[in-house]
Amino acid sequence: MTEIITLEKGSELWEQTASYAEQCSWRAGAELARQMREDCIRGWERVFAALEDGKIVGYCTLTEKDELPPEQPYTPLIGFVFVDESCRGHRISEQLIRAAVGYAGSIGFGKVYIMSGEVGLYERYGFAETGEFETIYGDREKLLYIAVPSKGDRNG
Repeated sequence: MTEIITLEKGSELWEQTASYAEQCSWRAGAELARQMREDCIRGWERVFAALEDGKIVGYCTLTEKDELPPEQPYTPLIGFVFVDESCRGHRISEQLIRAAVGYAGSIGFGKVYIMSGEVGLYERYGFAETGEFETIYGDREKLLYIAVPSKGDRNG
């Protein structure tokens, strides 16, 4: 059974998750590890880790901007969605995304965004495309959103 845990700096599995990200097969994992260790994830921002039998097998983040340039008004964004190859096909990424969306709703956000170059991947989780935007890396990706029931909606 998969367990999704919500992490903030100082959480018991913070460094273990950073190490897992740094050593995973996806090159972006090293960037997440750097951000975790250099205190770039702060305030309400969180890392979500998926555990199978106590072992980390995936992660994602909920942050203010992820790869969207700071001048864009869209926030918060899910980023760094990764599931270990040995665990793919078990809907773990969906569980991570739902945990991030639920957390965003619990702190008052009415929408959650994600940037993606994938076709149809996040739409199956209920996301809808808002348009295409340039990322902080200079490429263009779709910006998708999902409405979240929440109290005290922060971003309409």
